[in-house]
Amino acid sequence: MANKQISFTKMHGLGNDFILIDTRVQKIRNLQRLVPQLCDRRFGIGADQVLVLAESKRADYRMRIFNADGSEVEMCGNGIRCLAKYIWESEITPPEIRKSDVLSVETPAGIIYPRRDDSMVMVDMGEPVFDPQKIPVKIQTDRVIDYPLRIKNRRFRINCVSMGNPHAVIILDNIDNIDIHTYGPLIEHHDIFPRRINVEFIQIMDRRNIKVRVWERGSGETLACGTGACASAVISCLLGHTVREVTTHLPGGRLKIRWAEDDNHVYMTGPATKVFDGVIDI
Repeated sequence: MANKQISFTKMHGLGNDFILIDTRVQKIRNLQRLVPQLCDRRFGIGADQVLVLAESKRADYRMRIFNADGSEVEMCGNGIRCLAKYIWESEITPPEIRKSDVLSVETPAGIIYPRRDDSMVMVDMGEPVFDPQKIPVKIQTDRVIDYPLRIKNRRFRINCVSMGNPHAVIILDNIDNIDIHTYGPLIEHHDIFPRRINVEFIQIMDRRNIKVRVWERGSGETLACGTGACASAVISCLLGHTVREVTTHLPGGRLKIRWAEDDNHVYMTGPATKVFDGVIDI
């Protein structure tokens, strides 16, 4: 028998908003097909992405992530912070997990470990990946750094990295003037990106601060993107513009990103906010 209702929790990380569906308490058929309807801001709940919390045999829990267009993706930095906050505050979470300061969450990008950090959530995002075949990017080189890419009437210098999902970072003098709704989707769907790509337009403010606008694959421009902030911080440091610990200034707020020298891991710290619980008819 088909489901008639879905219980959900609306959450956001710096305005990057999510519909979180807990499958520990409900089983939903054909969820991926329903995602565009749920994310529609006029005819549904409205969100950038849907997060699905599920049981795992390899970690405390498992997370699946669907973009607003229904495509499933590997990782979401803001999303995993929201998922961790939800787990810690959920009454059906076992007491030993609710009390733990560190969670293990299975994702398509591997097991990720969110940690409580006062009122914030810190996440070990793992090591950045520069191998074009693993990002993936269809370019025959060791790294895609400062690579010229012509889009319509402009030539961009792209820098590609994976933070569990693919990113193309572009440094500009002023990101406020970029027509992100024109160039974002054209870069996202370019032939050299076989699985499409997230696009970050970044502006160097000083050695410890960068400004970032993100065009998310399958969702469009969002107010914040955790993996995008990590990718931007890594590239700005790699190119010598910043130090290893920076504040990323996104339209929705700030994230602290640290690219550690000792283990090469990227650590992201930021807020996660619950908005409301609800039930929707489907």
